[in-house]
Amino acid sequence: MVASASWPALGSTAGVFVTDTDAMGSARALLEVELAAIDRACSRFRRDSELSRVNAAAGLPVAASELFLEAVEVALRAAQVTDGDVDPTVGRAMRAIGYDRDFEAVLRDGHRSASPAPVAGWENVQVDRRAGTVRVAPGVGLDLGATAKALAADLAARRINEALGCGVLVNLGGDVSVAGQAPAGGWRVRVTDDHRGGQDADGQTVSIDSGGLATSSTTVRQWTAGGRRRHHIVDPRSGVSAPVVWRTASVAAGSCVDANIASTAAIVRGAHAPAWLRDLGLPSRLVGADGEVVPLGGWPEETVA
Repeated sequence: MVASASWPALGSTAGVFVTDTDAMGSARALLEVELAAIDRACSRFRRDSELSRVNAAAGLPVAASELFLEAVEVALRAAQVTDGDVDPTVGRAMRAIGYDRDFEAVLRDGHRSASPAPVAGWENVQVDRRAGTVRVAPGVGLDLGATAKALAADLAARRINEALGCGVLVNLGGDVSVAGQAPAGGWRVRVTDDHRGGQDADGQTVSIDSGGLATSSTTVRQWTAGGRRRHHIVDPRSGVSAPVVWRTASVAAGSCVDANIASTAAIVRGAHAPAWLRDLGLPSRLVGADGEVVPLGGWPEETVA
């Protein structure tokens, strides 16, 4: 029997599912520890976060925790393997298009807008493992929103499994990671436009028993700024929200981080995404702006019964 719990976290939702009902309380506590740690390290809305300190350092190296070093390295790898489509230096661009506060505050308080801000490029970020420091060039805005949540899901799933010995699924706003022995038939995950949708939401139910699954969406975090609809996935080449070729991109991979990198890059790549995902061989589901579903790489055509 699977036990579960969910609650608001990181400006989104957190969920944990375990195959041992007696482990539920401990699993939630372990996930909350991981969420607090990733928030202290990577939040761009906390002045005391490590990310904020690095951005405010005017080009000087800043001492970093092991978690923040790993988070930055993951973000740099994402940029490298996607040829810059998933770039952690989009911080200034995100603020320029109006996403300069927690998303609920953006919706509640109205939207500010400025001219598109250039994206400096991931080569302007330096990690010095020996010194334990991170440095960004002056004026560069680091933003780990594209990968940090997925990293937290992977870390939490692994640590819960190691500590409690049960199968576990962690879902952080649509970034899903599993570890340990899955329940019979695998973990059933509903893939929808909005991760908050229930099992009856429009979409598809699939089953996974290892690795990770991530869905990137252009439909959920939307707002209006400068008279234009915006969403939170920035094309680093333009400095503004990527054109909406796909409403959602869902990808399964060996980890949630890898799934998230591919799903985010698919949104940015637009019409070029199907060929790229086919070359990667990752099971993927693209939903076009018109609602057409494009399954790729062995993604099931039909909903899992």
